[in-house]
Amino acid sequence: MTEENGKKQLLHLVFGGELESLEGVQFKDLSGLDIVGIFPDYASALVAWRSKAQQTVDNAQMRYFIVHMHRLLDPDSKSS
Repeated sequence: MTEENGKKQLLHLVFGGELESLEGVQFKDLSGLDIVGIFPDYASALVAWRSKAQQTVDNAQMRYFIVHMHRLLDPDSKSS
């Protein structure tokens, strides 16, 4: 699948939530996860992640993540 400019789509998901503890990645409430969105490249996902992370800086247990969806969709791909 390609974008209009001929580049391969490298989809990234940004999401977050409050963790049960600082030592792991177990969420307190799965129904309360914040799905920020799906982005066409890492750079735009990073901008969204950074914004959400800064908004929640006062809550040490709130974490946001970037998931490289393109790696899950096409694990044999050489894309980064």
